[in-house]
Amino acid sequence: MKFADEFRDPALARSLVAEIARLADGLAAHAARPLQVMEVCGGHTHTIFRYGLKDLLPASIEFVHGPGCPVCVLPMGRVDDCVAIAEHPQVIMTTFGDAMRVPGSKKSLLQAKADGADVRTVYSPLDALKLAQAHPEREVVFFALGFETTMPSTALTVLQAEAMGVRNFSLFCNHITIIPTVKAILDSPDLQIDGFLGPGHVSMVIGSTPYEFIARRYGKPLVIAGFEPLDILQSLWMVVLQLAEGRSEVENQYRRVVPEPGNTPALQAIARVFELREFFEWRGLGSIDHSGIRMREAYAAYDAERRFSVPNLKIADPKSCQCGEVLKGVIKPPQCKVFGTLCRPETPLGALMVSSEGACAAHYQYARIAMPKRVAADAAAAVAS
Repeated sequence: MKFADEFRDPALARSLVAEIARLADGLAAHAARPLQVMEVCGGHTHTIFRYGLKDLLPASIEFVHGPGCPVCVLPMGRVDDCVAIAEHPQVIMTTFGDAMRVPGSKKSLLQAKADGADVRTVYSPLDALKLAQAHPEREVVFFALGFETTMPSTALTVLQAEAMGVRNFSLFCNHITIIPTVKAILDSPDLQIDGFLGPGHVSMVIGSTPYEFIARRYGKPLVIAGFEPLDILQSLWMVVLQLAEGRSEVENQYRRVVPEPGNTPALQAIARVFELREFFEWRGLGSIDHSGIRMREAYAAYDAERRFSVPNLKIADPKSCQCGEVLKGVIKPPQCKVFGTLCRPETPLGALMVSSEGACAAHYQYARIAMPKRVAADAAAAVAS
C-alpha cells in the first residue's frame, strides 16, 4: 500500500458495486427479504457512513451494525464502579477520550471530573504508567477497555510496571472478547444475518482461525475486512459471492495486516496477565459467558477491583433506550424512539451515541437522515414508558 487513495478509487468502487448488485439481485429473487450482512466492527460502521457506501447498494442488500464498539457495550454498572474509584481522593483515574462521556446511572466520568474527581484523558496505558511514576504519592488507575485489539498494550504495560517496581499503578479491567459475542448473536432466536464482515483490528491479534466455527457450525460466511471504502466493498462482494455459490467459509480480505495465526507475542502477553471471567454484563446484550477478561491472581496487586471498594451493581438501561436491539441488528438506529431527540452526541442517553465508532453516532453524523419531527411532549412520554 503506497497511498490511501488506492483504496478510494471511484471507478473500482463502481465496478464492485455493480457486481455486488448483480449477485445480490439474483439471490433476492429467491428470498422474501434483503440480504443482511453484519459489519461486526464499529470502525467499519464509521467507514460505511462516512463514505456513503450503504447508499450505493441496491435494495436487495443491507448492512446490519454489530456490537464491535467496546465503549458502546459498557454497562451502566461498570461506569458507576469506575466513577466510585475515581472519586477516591488519592486516585488519578485515566481513560481514553471516548469513555469520558459514557453515561452511568448517575453521572459519567466527565461529570465526575466536573465534580472534582481527578480524571485525565490518556492516549495509551503507558501514559498512565508515566503518571504513576511522576506521582508516587497518588494511586493511578487506568480504565482498561477494548476487545483483543487493545489487550496487548494493556498487558505489556502491566508487565513493564512489574519490571520497574511501580506499585501505585492498577487497572480497572473491562476488556472483552469478540468470539463469545458473535456466538451470542448467532444464537439469538430472531437472527436474520446472512453473513459477516469480520473485524480487522481484532483479527490482527487473534488471526482468522477462531472464526472457523461461524462457517462450520452456523453456515454463515465471514470475510475479515480492512477499513478503507474499497476494503469494505471488496469484502462485501466476497461475502455475497460465497452466498451465491452456496459456500460458507472464513476468508481474509485484510491479508496485508492480518496473519492467519495472529500475533504470537501479543497473544502470549494477554495469556500471561489476563484470564476469562465466567460471565460479563454487556449493555443491551445482557450477560455473556466467558466474554470478559480479568487480571490473573499473580497480578492481583495491579487489579483496581481488588484494591478499591466498588458497588458492583447491575443497573438496567433506560427503558426508552434501544441500544440492545441496535447491537443485535434487530432495528436500525433511526428506529429508536429517542434517536436524535433526547439522545444526541452532545447529550447521549445510550452508549451507541457516545463513541465515534457507535452505530447511532455514525448515523447521526453522516447519514443525513430526514428525521421525523417530534415534539418535546412525545419524547418525554417515550422516556416515561
